[in-house]
Amino acid sequence: MLPETVKDHDKLITLGADAPVYKDILVPGVDVQPQFLDPNNGTWVLRVWFHPGVKLPTHYHTGTVHLWTLSGKWYYSEHKDQPQTAGCYLYEPGGSVHSFETPEDNAELTDTIMMVQGANINFDADGNYMGTMDANSIIAMIEEAIRERGLEPSIYIKANFPNYSKNVNF
Repeated sequence: MLPETVKDHDKLITLGADAPVYKDILVPGVDVQPQFLDPNNGTWVLRVWFHPGVKLPTHYHTGTVHLWTLSGKWYYSEHKDQPQTAGCYLYEPGGSVHSFETPEDNAELTDTIMMVQGANINFDADGNYMGTMDANSIIAMIEEAIRERGLEPSIYIKANFPNYSKNVNF
């Protein structure tokens, strides 16, 4: 017999490709479509498009990252000899430190999907702390941009236990 919680799951929790994309929310040249944000467990899943020439600050991951490259090209400054291109999957263990870049000469946007556990601790070029990015701060940045810019309301799955199906933001 199935557990009661499985029986109560009466529909799939699905987002369409037409969910809003927020441009220049987190960093200039970065467009974000939130998929799943769970501040309780520190998990964030984003579809992210990086414009050519984007350079993110050096950052330290407190948890693991799974990153799929759907199109385009990117690399870590520390590993330019290992570019990530369409079809690549990258696993990053917690404790990784690196600086993300897209080449200036990219002919297209670099389209990615990332699933991150924990936070990014960001540093400037001199190693000084700049800030932390996690599920909570991403929710706050998106909601602030919606208010300030008059953008479409956010559509993403926001986990709130124990019943996920009633907590999709639409």
